[in-house]
Amino acid sequence: MPALSSIYTLTGRLRPAVLASALLALVVASTGTLAQTVNPLEGNARAAFAGGALFRAQCATCHGADAKGISSIDAPDLTLMWSQRQLSVQDVFDTIRNGVAGSIMPPHDFTDTEIWMLVSHLQSVAVAGVIGLPDGDAANGQALFALHCAECHRARGEGGSLGPDLSSITSRRSLESLLISVRDPSALIAGGYKPLTLVTGSGETVQGVLKSEDAFSLQMMDSNQRLRGFMKAELRAIERPSQSLMPAFRESTLGQQDLIDILNFLDRN
Repeated sequence: MPALSSIYTLTGRLRPAVLASALLALVVASTGTLAQTVNPLEGNARAAFAGGALFRAQCATCHGADAKGISSIDAPDLTLMWSQRQLSVQDVFDTIRNGVAGSIMPPHDFTDTEIWMLVSHLQSVAVAGVIGLPDGDAANGQALFALHCAECHRARGEGGSLGPDLSSITSRRSLESLLISVRDPSALIAGGYKPLTLVTGSGETVQGVLKSEDAFSLQMMDSNQRLRGFMKAELRAIERPSQSLMPAFRESTLGQQDLIDILNFLDRN
């Protein structure tokens, strides 16, 4: 892979080896031993800026310029990885360096400093969870969760598995993104929960969510929350609807304060 000095050449802008070198010099001066559990460039605005330029040139094709992922190729939302997967900065450093075996994520030969710049950028755009959750009635939220959500979602170890586990969801997603997920669930469907409709060789129609897939087979959880596997050659049809299996909860069905109550229940989960 090209070094940082190639960024603007790739993006069709200037060819500022000088600018890139200057950015490198500014941050390398503050960098000691790089392979460690704390990002040596954390909080360095110049490093995050340079990392953003490198990210847009080298990573945005798969992860999007905003780092929120591209669902059509199963590239994950990197703004959620710190809280959702509880990764350390060293984990992220190693993933960039080594890639992910069996995926489209390749290893990279960036310098250590360039990788830490990328990590700095990803830290700067990370979603850190709900900030300033309005007060609500957690007891009412628990009752509403049982009524509207528990059939498909788990919390405190109870509930269904067709949708994501919502335990500690308020530490992983922003308030805005959670409200959108309830009001317009098709706006962003997480990997592992993308809707799937199959027609088997015997004519059975199966609806559910895709769990994994390769060139010859796929695995899904059907609408009855059973894990099932199919060979693609034995299927009559495979459809991938864009609409989430989760219904959109309008305010007429679930008022805004009721939704805040549910989030308060989950926040104390």
